[in-house]
Amino acid sequence: MSFDRDVLARACAAHGRVARVVVAATQGSTPRETGAAMLVWATPEGFGQDGTIGGGALELEAAQHALSRTGLSRHPLGPALGQCCGGAVTLLTEHFTADTLPHPAAVYARGPGEAPLPVRRLTDRARAQGEAPAPQLLGDWMVEPMTPPRRPLWIWGAGHVGRALVATLSPLPDVAITWIDTAPDRFPEAIPAGVTTLPDPDPQRLMRHAPPDAHHLILTYSHALDLALCHAALSHRFAFCGLIGSDTKRARFTRRLRDLGHTDAQIGRICCPIGHKALGKHPQAIAIGVAAQILRLDSEKDQQWTIPSSASTA
Repeated sequence: MSFDRDVLARACAAHGRVARVVVAATQGSTPRETGAAMLVWATPEGFGQDGTIGGGALELEAAQHALSRTGLSRHPLGPALGQCCGGAVTLLTEHFTADTLPHPAAVYARGPGEAPLPVRRLTDRARAQGEAPAPQLLGDWMVEPMTPPRRPLWIWGAGHVGRALVATLSPLPDVAITWIDTAPDRFPEAIPAGVTTLPDPDPQRLMRHAPPDAHHLILTYSHALDLALCHAALSHRFAFCGLIGSDTKRARFTRRLRDLGHTDAQIGRICCPIGHKALGKHPQAIAIGVAAQILRLDSEKDQQWTIPSSASTA
């Protein structure tokens, strides 16, 4: 999570004064992690809200008091709140307007008085090495990265599964989606915020422009195009590449990619099928399985062809 200045700026432009409530620290079992945040603003009916710090009584109490409270507050998640998590959350509530937004920077650090040495060391290292620190409370100083580390995800194909995937993954703050298909009319009229669309009649030529740490999901309307994209991906660097299909499609693509000069070790980096067989073949069910697979990648080392639970069948 990070301090998303752009989202906050849009909220201030639309609503005037906006309260930002961020989870500054946690102890024990809590509904959200440090850095999770929500925005709150006044409305004629009471208040409006964007984002979540975990829902339930904690979030309701924090939202109701957000515009009248500032600074740090500690909240045990016990009987007083009608919650049984057993942990405790420290919240930082701050008020912003369009005129008081912090200047763009790699790190947003704030607190009373002069920054203590641990904060200065953290911010100096972030600026010198370009590393985004994890959100954390150091004494009474809150430190958050202002530039979110976002995982580049390139989704090739705007059919039913592609649309379901974009709808499922686009709300995640740490995923930057680039969506590719062969023509503008392949995309829906409404594109989720933050999603970049790239129509191109020869989409495989765009592969070389993808970041080397990108995750790719290939699920176009054409097996020939899928093959061309797999060939292009294997000729380029990537972090993960998933291909919609069946075991039969995997076997056929393996043979054809060998004929194109790729080794079995290289071909084995493409994961096919993708998804989770138990969830079924409905586009939304496939999207849920693939989304879970993508979210697991950081904690799993196996990104090879064979995912026993995979189920996509294109």
